Amino acid sequence: MIWGDDVGWNNTSAYNRGMMGYNTPNIDRVAKEGGLFTDWYGQQSCTAGRAAFITGQSPFRTGLLKVGLPGAKEGLSGKDPTIPELLKNHGYMTAQYGKNHLGDLDEHLPSNHGFDEFYGNLYHLNAEQEPEHPDYFKLHPELKKVFGPRGVIKSFANG
Repeated sequence: MIWGDDVGWNNTSAYNRGMMGYNTPNIDRVAKEGGLFTDWYGQQSCTAGRAAFITGQSPFRTGLLKVGLPGAKEGLSGKDPTIPELLKNHGYMTAQYGKNHLGDLDEHLPSNHGFDEFYGNLYHLNAEQEPEHPDYFKLHPELKKVFGPRGVIKSFANG
Protein backbone atom coordinates (compact mmCIF):
# COMPACT_ATOMS: atom_id res chain seq x y z
CA MET A 1 0.00 0.00 0.00
CA ILE A 2 1.33 3.45 -0.89
CA TRP A 3 0.22 6.37 1.24
CA GLY A 4 1.42 9.75 0.02
CA ASP A 5 1.06 13.19 1.54
CA ASP A 6 0.63 16.32 -0.55
CA VAL A 7 0.86 14.33 -3.78
CA GLY A 8 -1.50 15.58 -6.46
CA TRP A 9 -2.97 13.14 -8.96
CA ASN A 10 -1.00 14.85 -11.72
CA ASN A 11 2.31 14.44 -9.84
CA THR A 12 2.65 10.81 -10.92
CA SER A 13 3.75 10.01 -14.45
CA ALA A 14 0.98 7.40 -14.84
CA TYR A 15 -1.57 10.23 -14.78
CA ASN A 16 0.29 13.18 -16.28
CA ARG A 17 1.41 11.34 -19.45
CA GLY A 18 4.80 13.08 -19.46
CA MET A 19 3.46 16.61 -18.95
CA MET A 20 5.20 17.05 -15.57
CA GLY A 21 8.76 16.39 -14.48
CA TYR A 22 8.05 13.51 -12.10
CA ASN A 23 8.92 9.93 -12.99
CA THR A 24 7.11 7.29 -10.90
CA PRO A 25 7.94 3.93 -12.53
CA ASN A 26 6.45 1.71 -9.81
CA ILE A 27 3.10 3.50 -9.88
CA ASP A 28 3.29 3.43 -13.70
CA ARG A 29 3.71 -0.37 -13.56
CA VAL A 30 0.67 -0.77 -11.28
CA ALA A 31 -1.34 1.43 -13.67
CA LYS A 32 -0.18 -0.55 -16.72
CA GLU A 33 -1.26 -3.78 -15.02
CA GLY A 34 -4.79 -2.41 -14.63
CA GLY A 35 -4.75 -0.34 -11.45
CA LEU A 36 -5.33 3.18 -12.76
CA PHE A 37 -7.84 4.83 -10.43
CA THR A 38 -10.01 7.71 -11.60
CA ASP A 39 -12.21 8.57 -8.59
CA TRP A 40 -10.96 9.89 -5.26
CA TYR A 41 -11.71 12.35 -2.49
CA GLY A 42 -9.40 14.49 -0.38
CA GLN A 43 -9.96 15.89 3.10
CA GLN A 44 -9.40 19.49 4.18
CA SER A 45 -6.26 18.81 6.24
CA CYS A 46 -3.46 16.24 6.59
CA THR A 47 -4.83 15.00 9.92
CA ALA A 48 -8.38 14.56 8.62
CA GLY A 49 -7.13 12.78 5.50
CA ARG A 50 -4.86 10.45 7.45
CA ALA A 51 -7.61 9.62 9.96
CA ALA A 52 -10.05 8.82 7.13
CA PHE A 53 -7.48 6.71 5.28
CA ILE A 54 -6.22 4.67 8.21
CA THR A 55 -9.65 4.02 9.81
CA GLY A 56 -12.00 4.05 6.83
CA GLN A 57 -14.20 6.44 8.81
CA SER A 58 -15.25 10.04 8.35
CA PRO A 59 -13.04 12.49 10.26
CA PHE A 60 -16.24 13.62 11.99
CA ARG A 61 -16.50 10.15 13.55
CA THR A 62 -12.87 10.13 14.73
CA GLY A 63 -12.93 13.80 15.78
CA LEU A 64 -9.67 14.43 13.92
CA LEU A 65 -10.77 17.35 11.76
CA LYS A 66 -7.80 19.72 11.93
CA VAL A 67 -4.02 19.53 12.15
CA GLY A 68 -2.92 18.21 15.53
CA LEU A 69 -0.62 20.24 17.75
CA PRO A 70 2.03 19.35 20.31
CA GLY A 71 0.47 18.70 23.71
CA ALA A 72 -3.08 18.26 22.36
CA LYS A 73 -5.24 15.58 23.99
CA GLU A 74 -7.06 14.74 20.72
CA GLY A 75 -5.88 11.74 18.76
CA LEU A 76 -6.73 8.35 17.34
CA SER A 77 -8.90 6.43 19.79
CA GLY A 78 -8.47 2.79 20.76
CA LYS A 79 -12.05 2.17 19.60
CA ASP A 80 -11.25 3.27 16.03
CA PRO A 81 -10.33 0.31 13.79
CA THR A 82 -7.22 0.74 11.66
CA ILE A 83 -5.97 -0.86 8.47
CA PRO A 84 -2.75 -2.10 10.11
CA GLU A 85 -4.74 -3.81 12.89
CA LEU A 86 -6.79 -5.65 10.26
CA LEU A 87 -3.66 -6.58 8.29
CA LYS A 88 -1.95 -7.94 11.41
CA ASN A 89 -4.91 -10.27 11.95
CA HIS A 90 -3.96 -11.82 8.60
CA GLY A 91 -0.27 -12.24 9.36
CA TYR A 92 1.13 -9.05 7.85
CA MET A 93 3.91 -7.04 9.46
CA THR A 94 3.24 -3.31 9.42
CA ALA A 95 5.33 -0.15 9.73
CA GLN A 96 4.89 3.57 9.27
CA TYR A 97 7.73 5.96 8.47
CA GLY A 98 7.39 9.72 8.27
CA LYS A 99 4.71 12.14 9.35
CA ASN A 100 1.86 10.75 11.45
CA HIS A 101 -0.53 13.55 12.53
CA LEU A 102 -2.88 11.29 14.50
CA GLY A 103 -2.18 12.53 18.02
CA ASP A 104 0.63 13.60 20.34
CA LEU A 105 0.14 11.43 23.42
CA ASP A 106 1.81 8.01 23.74
CA GLU A 107 -1.61 6.33 23.50
CA HIS A 108 -1.92 7.79 19.97
CA LEU A 109 1.41 6.45 18.68
CA PRO A 110 1.09 4.30 15.54
CA SER A 111 2.70 1.41 17.44
CA ASN A 112 -0.41 1.40 19.68
CA HIS A 113 -2.75 1.17 16.68
CA GLY A 114 -1.54 -1.81 14.69
CA PHE A 115 1.87 -0.76 13.41
CA ASP A 116 4.74 -3.00 14.49
CA GLU A 117 7.15 -0.11 14.06
CA PHE A 118 6.98 3.67 13.73
CA TYR A 119 9.80 6.08 12.96
CA GLY A 120 8.78 9.64 12.31
CA ASN A 121 7.26 12.88 13.44
CA LEU A 122 3.85 13.45 15.01
CA TYR A 123 3.13 16.92 13.57
CA HIS A 124 3.32 19.05 10.46
CA LEU A 125 6.85 19.17 9.13
CA ASN A 126 7.69 22.72 10.19
CA ALA A 127 6.76 22.13 13.86
CA GLU A 128 10.39 21.23 14.58
CA GLN A 129 12.21 23.76 12.41
CA GLU A 130 9.96 26.80 12.68
CA PRO A 131 7.68 26.71 15.73
CA GLU A 132 4.86 29.22 15.40
CA HIS A 133 6.03 31.25 18.43
CA PRO A 134 9.80 30.71 18.82
CA ASP A 135 10.17 33.32 21.58
CA TYR A 136 7.46 31.76 23.75
CA PHE A 137 9.63 28.89 24.95
CA LYS A 138 12.61 31.20 25.45
CA LEU A 139 10.51 33.19 27.93
CA HIS A 140 8.94 30.08 29.52
CA PRO A 141 11.34 27.12 29.01
CA GLU A 142 9.46 24.96 31.53
CA LEU A 143 6.46 24.87 29.17
CA LYS A 144 8.43 23.47 26.22
CA LYS A 145 8.38 19.99 27.79
CA VAL A 146 4.57 20.09 28.00
CA PHE A 147 3.64 21.99 24.83
CA GLY A 148 6.69 21.70 22.57
CA PRO A 149 7.19 19.28 19.70
CA ARG A 150 8.59 15.88 20.69
CA GLY A 151 10.97 15.48 17.76
CA VAL A 152 11.49 12.30 15.77
CA ILE A 153 10.13 9.23 17.54
CA LYS A 154 11.00 5.57 17.12
CA SER A 155 8.51 3.20 18.73
CA PHE A 156 7.63 -0.49 18.56
CA ALA A 157 4.40 -2.36 19.28
CA ASN A 158 6.13 -4.53 21.88
CA GLY A 159 7.37 -1.52 23.86
